[in-house]
Amino acid sequence: MKKNPKKYLKIFFIVLMAIVVFAAMMLSSCKLATATTETTQTEQESGETSAAEETGQSTEETAVETEETASSEEITGEINPLSGLALSDKILNLRPLAIMVENTPDARPQSGMTSADVVFEVVDEHGITRFVTVFSSYSPEMIGPVRSARPYYAEIAASFDPIYVFWGTHPTFYITIEKLGLDYLSPNGDTSGASSITSNFVDPWEAGENQDAIRDGTRQRPHNAYVRPERMREIAEELGYKTDWGQSPFHFKNEAPEGDRGDISDITIDISSTSYKVNFLYDSQTNTYLRSCGGQPSTDRETGKQVTVNNVIVLFTDIRESGDAEGHMIVRTTQGGDALYFLDGKVVEGTWGRTSALDSFELKDASGNNMLVNIGQTWVLMVQNVGMVDY
Repeated sequence: MKKNPKKYLKIFFIVLMAIVVFAAMMLSSCKLATATTETTQTEQESGETSAAEETGQSTEETAVETEETASSEEITGEINPLSGLALSDKILNLRPLAIMVENTPDARPQSGMTSADVVFEVVDEHGITRFVTVFSSYSPEMIGPVRSARPYYAEIAASFDPIYVFWGTHPTFYITIEKLGLDYLSPNGDTSGASSITSNFVDPWEAGENQDAIRDGTRQRPHNAYVRPERMREIAEELGYKTDWGQSPFHFKNEAPEGDRGDISDITIDISSTSYKVNFLYDSQTNTYLRSCGGQPSTDRETGKQVTVNNVIVLFTDIRESGDAEGHMIVRTTQGGDALYFLDGKVVEGTWGRTSALDSFELKDASGNNMLVNIGQTWVLMVQNVGMVDY
């Protein structure tokens, strides 16, 4: 039989076309699958990115909310910066008076301590303690016994940019007060010529009172020197010292409701010896701490009222003997260290710091936020280590 070449050629073209169509369909299918996979991956990646962005945004929002919450708790407005009390006819906003007050047993009970906004208590030679008492909200009738300065007391006082009142100092320490540039008031000046510190109010010397100061005849010298804050302010104005406000380390909040208060009821700071062991007994109902020293309540000489504070702060620092014949101490008041903040029946661990002796103290909680303290009086103790504190 004779073969038809045209017939075979036609079949060849049909098969070829079928192969081409099949190949095109397979290629299209692969591209579609690839496109689908890429789209899915893009959607997944977009979803992951969106989730990550939302998480980051959520974290930032949480941090902002936390900061705003902390800020919203802080009291601002027309308040005294040292006590947090709302200003009124009775609550003043005077430039701080920082007055040196002694704490030997012969000096107790002291005058005016219940009216102080802030008291810093630090060890002195032979284990005794003295106070840097700071007044702005109130102006009591009398404050004392007033005693001499030390370099670290002057540095603490300088943190408030105050008028610094002291009863002279050791000859070598006047130069520290001069270098700090403190507006000072003292009945004794530097007779050595090492500094330009001169006396600028009058010591009565004998028992009795003059215009500037008082020597109490019922107490032995040197535990009988007192000043009236109103007269100190008059002298400061006569000397041309500024009368506007100084600086404060405090940020205030409202006290915790009674149901949210803690149960740390007894705080003891063993500074040196039994005579100077300090105790603060917490009263949950009033949310205050009653101070005792040497086993006896710390009371005001004129009113008999016990010293009662709203915040107790312990700052840890370096303290050592200088090695001089008088046994003077060296206390570090700058750089910083750990701190314990007692308020609302609780304790908050934190830190303190400042760059120079002219800076205000920076008081922080463990997270580095400004420590918010309760409105009222604050008692600050500077000691060497946490082993001296029991609570």
